[in-house]
Amino acid sequence: MSTITPRAVFVTRETDYELLLARHATREQARFFLTTRGQRIEDLERRHDQLHAALRAARAAVPDSWRQALVHRADLDRFLFGPEDAVVAVGQDGLVANVAKYLSGQPVFGINPAPDLYDGVLVRVPLDRLGLLLPAGMAGDAAAQHRTMVEATLDTGEHLLALNEIFVGHRSHQSARYSLAAGPAQEDQSSSGLIVASGTGATGWARSIMEATHQPLAIGVEERAVAYFVREPFPSISTGTALRAGRLSDAPLAVTSRMNDGGVIFADGIEQDFLSFDWGRRVTIGPAGRALNLITG
Repeated sequence: MSTITPRAVFVTRETDYELLLARHATREQARFFLTTRGQRIEDLERRHDQLHAALRAARAAVPDSWRQALVHRADLDRFLFGPEDAVVAVGQDGLVANVAKYLSGQPVFGINPAPDLYDGVLVRVPLDRLGLLLPAGMAGDAAAQHRTMVEATLDTGEHLLALNEIFVGHRSHQSARYSLAAGPAQEDQSSSGLIVASGTGATGWARSIMEATHQPLAIGVEERAVAYFVREPFPSISTGTALRAGRLSDAPLAVTSRMNDGGVIFADGIEQDFLSFDWGRRVTIGPAGRALNLITG
């Protein structure tokens, strides 16, 4: 058992108010910009104050003997998480997805600062219970979900992790050409790209694809399985549309690029954090070897 004092790591992102100030330099200039578009800066200030009030209350709930740290979403790729960390995400559901790929089993506690604004699928810990749940979560005594993640591994050894989905396609979202293999089935395709989603991701981007294509696939959030969905496959003399969607558990999906340039692979909608996927490169995608340890409260 580790003798290192636990550390509560708080993860946040900039509020819309902070981003607006960074763009316009002063509150008055930001207020003028919004006013000319029929909007009120006071609404953004209220949301800003709401988040920071929740953050202060969450930090005050940490046991006195624990250490604390604060990291913004933009700095996650430079922050070193340790095995003694309890991760507290204060914000919307997407913040949990942003931090998940940097963790290796640490408990995650999601705090929803604005229940009237955010769905709270992943940020579901009541603020007034955080103080009790932190030590219980570190001891493995709190109710938790071990949510399956998705992993993409290139033939170069590079890999990406995602809580929701992995996208494979062209960076400009024009037609992507590739060869797709799902188990024994194989097909050359031209499409708007494809995604491989977890049970968590099945409530987001994958859900909209399933509703549009009328191809529902049920996946449990803790089930060691993922599903692939091809976006708008185009039939031609050299490309088919038979492989449109399917579950993956035992064998991963294999995709070989037929794009001379512009092919990309990215995770959880973060397009700027991508792997190049140009002609001849091969990627396999399936359930990851690690899961998100989400405390449900």
